[in-house]
Amino acid sequence: MQSGELGTVEAAFLSVPWWRPQGYYDEPGRGTLARDGGGVLLTQAIHSLDLFRSLVGVSRVVAAQARTTALHRMETEDYVSALLETGNGAPATLVTTTAAYPGYPERIEITGTKGFAALIGGRLRLAFLDGSEEIVKAEGSTGSGAAIMDFPHDAHRAVIADFLDAIEQGRDPVVTGEEALASQRLVDEILSAARKGA
Repeated sequence: MQSGELGTVEAAFLSVPWWRPQGYYDEPGRGTLARDGGGVLLTQAIHSLDLFRSLVGVSRVVAAQARTTALHRMETEDYVSALLETGNGAPATLVTTTAAYPGYPERIEITGTKGFAALIGGRLRLAFLDGSEEIVKAEGSTGSGAAIMDFPHDAHRAVIADFLDAIEQGRDPVVTGEEALASQRLVDEILSAARKGA
């Protein structure tokens, strides 16, 4: 994305089709506003949403839906879908849930004027209009199923290590509070649009 190899973003898609059994939400406070602060969008899909925002930007929430399916008893939502506009105004679609048994890898797809990128779980596939392709695989799972801790923790450790280094070195961390707040605001905008029936 930084080098412009995909060209201009023409469309983007974010999907987090995860599964959580009811037992997960039966834990005290899970799926509540008081403890978790929100449902699937905030507690499960937030890292994918952060990455999606960093890649294509989100300038506007066009419409949204949020609900709790019959698969779960919980205070917050276990399904959210939204139509968005990327930073350059291209259309984007978001679908997140914890009701997709048995749970599937999250995916980000970006259609550009020079090619297509699909990040599915830990596998990145690039396909360019000149016919060339590239596949990059990461190790490990992503916690999409009932085994919620079944993912490598390298990214979390790297963010914490960078934060500690930033304090020690008197610099801003790579991921700033403002950047994290932008994702929180987007979650609020999506859920607000869903409440208004936008």
